[in-house]
Amino acid sequence: MNNELKQQLNLETAQIHWRELQRFFASGNAIAVDPGLDLTYVAAQIAADNAAQLQQWMAAGLVDAVKDSQALQWYDADAVVWAVVIKPWVLVQPIIEKVH
Repeated sequence: MNNELKQQLNLETAQIHWRELQRFFASGNAIAVDPGLDLTYVAAQIAADNAAQLQQWMAAGLVDAVKDSQALQWYDADAVVWAVVIKPWVLVQPIIEKVH
């Protein structure tokens, strides 16, 4: 991944309330990224159309469309998620508090 793209994606990544992303979920454009993956790296692979890597993540259940149950859980919890846009997709990742 080139550094320029990585820097751009880092600048475009933000924390946002899940409720603000409902229209993307409703249109089928919200993609859940497992907290174990680097969100900007996944975004860069999507931008680069790296289908082989995406298929591996999807087969492992690490990257997939946001499921109804997950969306409802985030909505009910008024969750804040990390998000980045790779048109037409919005990649979302739950924020996991690290235990020290």
